[in-house]
Amino acid sequence: MYGKDFAGKAAAEAKGLNPGLIVLLVIGGPVVVFLVANYVMYVYAQKNLPPRKKKPVSKKKLKREKLKQGVSVPGE
Repeated sequence: MYGKDFAGKAAAEAKGLNPGLIVLLVIGGPVVVFLVANYVMYVYAQKNLPPRKKKPVSKKKLKREKLKQGVSVPGE
């Protein structure tokens, strides 16, 4: 009798999901969803958002750059 009872319990446990698989699904599932959602939002933003405006360069910096290049600055 002991053998039959033991075989029945083993068969019942074998039908359940592997605990490692459950952990993988619980951790891996949201990570995959997060990465896919980020990619989708990135692609959407590249298509629909206007390009960034560059910061205006100050006149002081512009003068300094022209002096480095050796070009005379008008009004000097």
